[in-house]
Amino acid sequence: MTTPTLVLERLDVNIGRVPILRSVSLTVPSGSIVGLVGHNGAGRTTTLRTVMGLLPRLAGRIRLDGVDISDASPRQRAMAGIGYMPEERRLLTGITVEDNIRIPAWSLRLADEAQRLAMIFDVIPELRPLAQRTAEQLSGGQQKLVALARAFMYGRRLLLLDEPFEGVAPALADRLGEVVQAFSQQGVSVLLAESDATRLEALADIVYTIERGEIRDETVLRAPSGVA
Repeated sequence: MTTPTLVLERLDVNIGRVPILRSVSLTVPSGSIVGLVGHNGAGRTTTLRTVMGLLPRLAGRIRLDGVDISDASPRQRAMAGIGYMPEERRLLTGITVEDNIRIPAWSLRLADEAQRLAMIFDVIPELRPLAQRTAEQLSGGQQKLVALARAFMYGRRLLLLDEPFEGVAPALADRLGEVVQAFSQQGVSVLLAESDATRLEALADIVYTIERGEIRDETVLRAPSGVA
C-alpha cells in the first residue's frame, strides 16, 4: 500500500476572527486526481491556500508523503514539490510566457530548470510557439495553460489547482483537462478545486464536497491510478 501524497487531518482555519475551515480532513492518494467541490465561500480556496502555507491553521495537521509539513513555510513546501495555480492566474503581464514559467525555477534555484521546461513544452506543445510573447498578448484560456505550466515547474509531487476551468471555452477546458491528466500520468498527484462537479466526473478519481467549511461527502469515482 503506497503512502498518500497528501493527508489533511482535522484542519481548522480562521481568516481574521471568522472560522472558514472546520475540521477538514481529506486524502489525495498517490498519483490521483482529487476534486474539491463547493459553492463560492465554501472553503475551497482556503483549503488550497492552507496546504500551500499561505494561510495559518488553528488546528490540525498536513502531511506530504507521510511527512508532517504543518509548520513548513510556503517556500519549503514549494521546494518539497507542491505547486499552486491560483484562480486569478497571477501572471506577470510584461514578461514573456517562457519567463513566467521559469520564475519558480529562478526563485527556488532549481538545478534542472532546462529539463523541467523541456518536459512542460512536451506536455503542452501549444505553449512553445507562444514562448516569446508577453502574457498580456494571450487569451484567458492560454493564460490558464501558462499558469498551469508554471505550477508544474515546481509542483512535481502535488499540484493544487483553483478553478482551472472557470471562464474557459469548452474546447480549451477539455484541453486543460487533458494536460492535468498528462501531469497525473507523470506521477504527480492533483487536488483540484471547482464550483461545478460536472467536469470532474470524467477527470477525478475521488470528489470531496465542502459546504460552509466542512467536508460533507466523499465520492469515489474510480480507483486512483497510483493505487495498486
